[in-house]
Amino acid sequence: MKITKDNVFYSFCGNNEPALTVDAPATVEFETMDCFGNQLRDPDDVMEALDWDRVNPATGPVYVNGAEPGDTLKVTINKITLNEKGTVCCLNDEGTLGGRIEGSHIRVTPVSDGMVHYEASNGMKTDIPIRPMIGVIGVAPADGQDINTGTPGHHGGNMDNTMVGEGATLYFPVAVPGALFGFGDLHAVMGDGEIGVSGLEIPADVEVTIDVIKGGAPEYPVLENKDEISVIVSKETVDEAAQRATELMQELIAARTDLDMPDIVMLMSLVGNLQFCQIVDPEKTVRFVFPKRYIPGLTF
Repeated sequence: MKITKDNVFYSFCGNNEPALTVDAPATVEFETMDCFGNQLRDPDDVMEALDWDRVNPATGPVYVNGAEPGDTLKVTINKITLNEKGTVCCLNDEGTLGGRIEGSHIRVTPVSDGMVHYEASNGMKTDIPIRPMIGVIGVAPADGQDINTGTPGHHGGNMDNTMVGEGATLYFPVAVPGALFGFGDLHAVMGDGEIGVSGLEIPADVEVTIDVIKGGAPEYPVLENKDEISVIVSKETVDEAAQRATELMQELIAARTDLDMPDIVMLMSLVGNLQFCQIVDPEKTVRFVFPKRYIPGLTF
């Protein structure tokens, strides 16, 4: 099963018409556009010509039969196949250093042999190893909310989490029947924080497996891979996001082990890591990452 880039949406909400309906578990391939809606694909393109109404398209959504409010949607990212070039930008008054930039600037950058081949305006060239990841991924939110795809929250959305790559499994809270899952905003590589408001934005084909776990919906998305488990929280400030991510990781460990509170706190302080996802969107996103090897059997 495949959904093409002709099927996109620009806000997560319960009123979106499904592009595909599946029975879980289901493996689906998604064709995605980049966050610019594939509008900046040539070195001569300029941000001033960008149609901002076509920014952050997410492919989908997928209606998952049997997914009901209170359930958990489990999504495993099997494979990401990148396009041969991507675009990175910076512009005045956007991002952490936007006040130090005049005008807008883009670089359209080749991607091949597992590397991003970046060339600066002065001719300096450097190769950067790819780290493919999904920036926007999530489900419809609760209570009739309509949240644009550029904003993260309880539902997922524009979390820009560099851990959302091949081999990762995400767990989302189902808030509407069918979950209405979708994603987009792929990056060939991006640094934690996305301080310039852009990674290497790139079209891609992505294969995922979607399943439903009855009940147990997390408050915020949870990510698990072979080595680690993490809680991803978006709040108005980094401090608020960091506090809630830490609390939710403590609660996750407490619910799955017989460790007492002092031991959980000490282990989290010894080996857990609070990390930025992004600090440039309307809500800031932080993850608390815990290595599973220190608590045998720890899983979502």
